[in-house]
Amino acid sequence: MPADNPSLAVRHDAEYAAALFPALLIEAEKIAQSVSAGLHGRRRAGPGETFWQHRPYAFGDPVSSIDWRQSARVSDRLYIRQNEWEAAAAAYIWRDPSRSLDYASNRNLPTKRRRADILMTALTILLSQAGERIGLLGEDRRPFQGRNAPDRMLEALHVNQFAEDESAPPLASTPVGARIVMASDFFTDPISIENAVAASTDAGAKGVLLQICDPAEEIFPFDGRVEFRDLESKDRLIFGQTSSVTADYKVAFSAHRERLINIARKAGWTFIAHRTDRPPQAALLSLFTALADMRKWAA
Repeated sequence: MPADNPSLAVRHDAEYAAALFPALLIEAEKIAQSVSAGLHGRRRAGPGETFWQHRPYAFGDPVSSIDWRQSARVSDRLYIRQNEWEAAAAAYIWRDPSRSLDYASNRNLPTKRRRADILMTALTILLSQAGERIGLLGEDRRPFQGRNAPDRMLEALHVNQFAEDESAPPLASTPVGARIVMASDFFTDPISIENAVAASTDAGAKGVLLQICDPAEEIFPFDGRVEFRDLESKDRLIFGQTSSVTADYKVAFSAHRERLINIARKAGWTFIAHRTDRPPQAALLSLFTALADMRKWAA
């Protein structure tokens, strides 16, 4: 492609995004559907507009809650109509936009960026199905709601764009009771992460740190002469015998993760680690369950 033709460059990027968008959305929908089926039975009764179930009338129940039509179908029992508990809440998502996530150690694995985009979109599907609002952390726009929310979220994530200097979560203000998901590999200064979490916590929010890693970043299976390249700075580092640094690398990796866990624990947040060689459904279920528990706390 000619470097001096900006129109062609824009068209190429637009076509790439258009081709990627439906594939990501379809995959996210499949993952959300499988998790949604597993969530059946986790609902609870409370104030809301969505019918949940009938149950037999018990002493102390208000007469106004009796479903007379359902009760008329049987001769010896009254039934109460219960709606599903709902809370006016919003969840805010931040996905690391830097090139750090643009990595996969194996061509059969998704990049960390793709897995993050799919998980965030699938989470938006589940939350929107529950009638909740979903916003982007640090962006001045109204939260998404309704069945178009997943499409709008995926579009807002800019799946084929990168921001090299934004590998740390933003210092953003959120409404009291908001729930937050920060998704990244968090290979950045822990102090910047701690400051971002503290800013949201001070505003009355709770959240989740979702660390997404490639298996090679945890296992460090390298041996012999290996050249490593920083995806953000393009710096290169060559080891003649990589196995000689394996033990030190694993110690450093574990220490960094422990720091992240402590940051989450100190703030009353949840920490979730996910590897791209593992099914995304487990991470999505953990995310949704954690946010649901936080919704009860906020209510």
